[in-house]
Amino acid sequence: MSDEPSQPVLRFERVTVRFDEHKALDEVSFAVEAGESLVIFGASGSGKTVLLKAALGLLRPDGGRVYVFGQDITNLRERDLFGIRSNMGVLFQEGGLFDSLTIEENVSYPIENLAGFDCTPEEMHERAEEALRFVELEHTLEKFPSELSGGMRRRVGIARAVVTEPRLVLYDSPTAGLDPITAYTIIALVVKERDLKNTTTVMATHRYQDGHFLATSRYNRETEQIEQLGEREGGNGARTTFMVLREGRLAFQGTLAELKASADPYLSKFVKRED
Repeated sequence: MSDEPSQPVLRFERVTVRFDEHKALDEVSFAVEAGESLVIFGASGSGKTVLLKAALGLLRPDGGRVYVFGQDITNLRERDLFGIRSNMGVLFQEGGLFDSLTIEENVSYPIENLAGFDCTPEEMHERAEEALRFVELEHTLEKFPSELSGGMRRRVGIARAVVTEPRLVLYDSPTAGLDPITAYTIIALVVKERDLKNTTTVMATHRYQDGHFLATSRYNRETEQIEQLGEREGGNGARTTFMVLREGRLAFQGTLAELKASADPYLSKFVKRED
């Protein structure tokens, strides 16, 4: 057995992304290990979505390097990214579903279009149904997105993100525009996926409640319930790190406890005291 340490699942090394003269990301560096969670806070336009797109290889950095599963993807061609993306899942803002496809077709889309999957129609149906059962929407297979509520569409988006059983899942503002009860349901599903599959989780959000829940909760396989663990050591056994972006630069990186203890006025905007 090799004694060499495993590579981080996702690593940014002084990554800069420019749009004309504007730096959407400015020399951002971080690493996420297998099974860890990373919560990214930041105001609108701070670079959260740009960071996720760079991690997926949808945006090529103007400076620095991006590594996924230990492989440098910075300058990879689109076709060379297919195999890497087959181990990644993503929930886009608002769910990102295709209006013209049924729910089953939406969930099956990654299996049909990513490398490494050779499924019969029957197997594809089974995997889509299983993923929808995970989010308790297996009864919606033949429906279209327009027939579902906003919260249900977001749950379908999670089903699509995890249908390939990826090692890394990226969530872009998963609860934006949702009421508190539905938002709780969505983050509980993120926790469930992380803890059942030991999935590495990266979540961009502006909601402190989402990050706090992810850091202080776990899914109990025996009771099939979400358990609150409190804030000891800044989070749960899955190890949760918090980052705050400000105008493309990394303004903070650390534990939940360290974030809450900061006196920085910008950082305090993303910390809410529980009642």
